[in-house]
Amino acid sequence: MKREKRTRYDIYADVLEAIRRNAPCTLTRASYGARMPVDRAKRVLARLEQAGFVRVELIGGRKHYVLAPLGAKFLELYGRLRALLALLEEGQKTRDDSS
Repeated sequence: MKREKRTRYDIYADVLEAIRRNAPCTLTRASYGARMPVDRAKRVLARLEQAGFVRVELIGGRKHYVLAPLGAKFLELYGRLRALLALLEEGQKTRDDSS
């Protein structure tokens, strides 16, 4: 089964969700949780940290990522938006099927 290409925002949500599930979360754990290569996850995490969606904590001399309040808010709103978009898509499919 072919997967649809993820948008940038899908990737952000996947990384944030991985961090929420595994906090405090290492780069490798976030990468695996979001189903993406470590080098790409590193760039995404840098962007999310810069935007204030995640915080970095040093544990045992290693970077660990924790979801910041802004990241939790993003996940909440993104989930609600996806649900609304699914309703639109469902309505479009119903209309297309009846044509």
